[in-house]
Amino acid sequence: MKERIICLLIGYLFGCFMTAEIVTRKLTGKSARELGTSGNPGMANVMANLGFKAGITVLIGDLTKTIAASVVCFLLFGKDIGNMALLYAGLGATVGHDFPFWMKFRGGKGVASSSVAFAIFDPFWGLIANIAGMFIVFATKYLCIGGVVIPVFLGIIYALFFNNIEALIILIIFAVLAFTCHFTKIAGIPSGKTEKTDVIGALRRRLSPGKLFLLILAAIVIVTADAYFFGPLAGVSF
Repeated sequence: MKERIICLLIGYLFGCFMTAEIVTRKLTGKSARELGTSGNPGMANVMANLGFKAGITVLIGDLTKTIAASVVCFLLFGKDIGNMALLYAGLGATVGHDFPFWMKFRGGKGVASSSVAFAIFDPFWGLIANIAGMFIVFATKYLCIGGVVIPVFLGIIYALFFNNIEALIILIIFAVLAFTCHFTKIAGIPSGKTEKTDVIGALRRRLSPGKLFLLILAAIVIVTADAYFFGPLAGVSF
């Protein structure tokens, strides 16, 4: 049990590194909480208000802190609790991102942190869950729905096809956390208070064909690296 608690704590400390706050303060001198209409210290808000480069920088930072926490925890406790060290570290990083102590526990939504945590823990189904969430966002134009669909999808997969109760419980916690963080936005959908985000349209407007190609290439490299390095930890052979 102590290994799991330590993984959560390590993940939490890594998760408290708020890339959006640092980028926003450097570019504007203000807190990310004062940015845009949502005040959310995450990639989407930063990209919408400060541009593509700033948004991508935030995304890379949020992904990196979760990956770093996962690697550290697996190196420390992989022999004791296997790849569950990755999932506990990812949960801790997501909680840290959502509730950073140094920002009075008012952080982001944790979509990037949880998404990469799933891909590290289970490269195949984690990536499928992320793709499902992405298509939901494309179809509905609501980021909040996609953020909830990802952990719910993966939780359903583990409930139906895996005999891993511990992982399922953690995935349920991820799903509850995601729903809690997105509740206000989801509740605002019927009344039209929640804004829609045309991700595809935004990419077309902001990116030249060359930049779009580089973005797709980077995504392919990340997916390949994830499968190569973390696949064996999840019992996937290549």
